[in-house]
Amino acid sequence: MKTVARSFSNEKERYRSFAQELNEVYAAARARMGDEDVAHVKRLNRFSRSSEAAGRLLIHFSFEPVGFAAGVLALWVHKQLQATEIGHPALHGCYDHLEGAEKFHSKNFSWDIGIDEEAWDEGHNRKHHPYTNVTGRDPDINFGPVRLNAQTPHRPIHYIQVPYTVLVLWPSFALGMNTHFTGLLDVFRDEPEMLKDKSRSSVLGAVKKALRKAIPHYGKEYVFYPALAGPFWWKVALGNWTAGTLRNVYSAASIFCGHIGSEVVDYPEGTKAKGRGHWYEMQVQSAQNFQVPYVLSVLCGGLDYQIEHHLFPKLPPERLREIAPDVQRICAEHGVSYRTGSWVEILGDAFGQLWQLSFPEPTPAFAGAMG
Repeated sequence: MKTVARSFSNEKERYRSFAQELNEVYAAARARMGDEDVAHVKRLNRFSRSSEAAGRLLIHFSFEPVGFAAGVLALWVHKQLQATEIGHPALHGCYDHLEGAEKFHSKNFSWDIGIDEEAWDEGHNRKHHPYTNVTGRDPDINFGPVRLNAQTPHRPIHYIQVPYTVLVLWPSFALGMNTHFTGLLDVFRDEPEMLKDKSRSSVLGAVKKALRKAIPHYGKEYVFYPALAGPFWWKVALGNWTAGTLRNVYSAASIFCGHIGSEVVDYPEGTKAKGRGHWYEMQVQSAQNFQVPYVLSVLCGGLDYQIEHHLFPKLPPERLREIAPDVQRICAEHGVSYRTGSWVEILGDAFGQLWQLSFPEPTPAFAGAMG
């Protein structure tokens, strides 16, 4: 049965009702969290580590394409799970309150990806999530030479942002995220986003943050494991690079779909929520979902439910999947656009918007932006 939007006496009443009903959904989901969630993340972590062992052994000892390819895929599954279904929620603090999940508490967790956890927390949890798509507050509206927001002034480099995204940004996504969150990219920007300033001490601090995670991670992938293979070092390095690139592309495709689209709202500089209900509406309008089978959803880390994730970033992926029907119904009842579609459809829309933003004057998506 199709949900019909309800009538409200005024905007304030609509926002109050919207916030109240979403708060109830969140509270109920948090109350249900417990041993089942701990068992889920532990089970996935064991599977991930088993996939890593199988993948590294196959890459090391296989001398024919089938075994090598199987090793690459197994290692990719490990890397994908550690970055998304396991790592991303852990660093959001999804398991911080659960007994038995201490290994996955945000202050303890170290993910198997070359992105500094402390810098990621500052840039993603404290700057991106509270101010999604708000110009001047959200540092994720620009990734180097890629323009993701219609408010961002156009530069000549943006004309090539579509091929740059496909050929450079996505294959090296983890490296790009590390330089972005640690502030290294700010050295080449007129206005720093992650750094307070471009002083020598700030730049050296950014370098230190970037290297303290990158050196051990990439040293393991491209020095230690290849060295174990002796004269076949190149084969191991190639396998590790391929698995890492698959993770980068898959993760980037998930993230881009959730944040970019012809109907995804960009907010002008200075936009402020008028309360919790308005903030919830802003989060829904600045994101979109896509529909994939459960296995692919797990490999996405639940980011196919980007709307629910932005509403409640402290809920783990399994709970996001669980509450999605209620969130969609509440949005429909309160006249808030809830966008979802197939992954192919949403990805096509994301690239269409990326193409539009490569030109000086794309049409901004401001529907309901000022609420």
